[in-house]
Amino acid sequence: MILLHQNRTPGAILCNMLLAFVSLVINGLGVYLTIHADIGAGPWDVLGIGVSKTFGILYGTASIIISLLILGIDVLLREPIGIAMVIDAFTVGKAVDFFNYLNLVPTPKTLPGSIAMMLCGLVIMGYTQYLYMAASLGCGPRDTLLVGLKRRLPFPIGAVSIALLSAATFTGRLLGGPVGVGTLICAFLCGPIMELAFRSVRFDATKVRHQRLRESLQILFPGKQKD
Repeated sequence: MILLHQNRTPGAILCNMLLAFVSLVINGLGVYLTIHADIGAGPWDVLGIGVSKTFGILYGTASIIISLLILGIDVLLREPIGIAMVIDAFTVGKAVDFFNYLNLVPTPKTLPGSIAMMLCGLVIMGYTQYLYMAASLGCGPRDTLLVGLKRRLPFPIGAVSIALLSAATFTGRLLGGPVGVGTLICAFLCGPIMELAFRSVRFDATKVRHQRLRESLQILFPGKQKD
């Protein structure tokens, strides 16, 4: 397990920003594989692809728009915002566009091959989520939204998660996003695979104290603080 920096100096914050960025680019590779498996995308990706088809824009651009909208809701809910959340909003989708451009792997021709590719993508996403969270500069906009809604609704977090994923899938499907067996695989296995990845590196996400954006900016730009 990598050591968590405390983000108490500009150098530590910049190193962790780089860690977050690199891990999110690789996370984009995982997302690319789950989409390229061509058996239905994950719930949020169904929405992203649906938006990209509807408005004739790249998947990455659609992903940025959705992420920024969710980030805005997080702000309205007064949930903690970190630098890595902003990096997340702009990086993952465009990383998927980049890997699509490279056309790294052919689309599998069999269902077992597609499932194997999707599972490989989910494993990559699980480990890169660990690296991203280890930077302790904030969780992703969607995860923050989930936690924010849970704080305000009288339902278990699992029920809130199912409602969010169902809404994303339903809306994305209406817009032409790909729904299939892969959508179910992502919805039900993404969490358990991430948990196994965390356990394999002895990482406890609940012990990470994420630094808020204001705190990070105060350390990065101390001369800007008011007396």
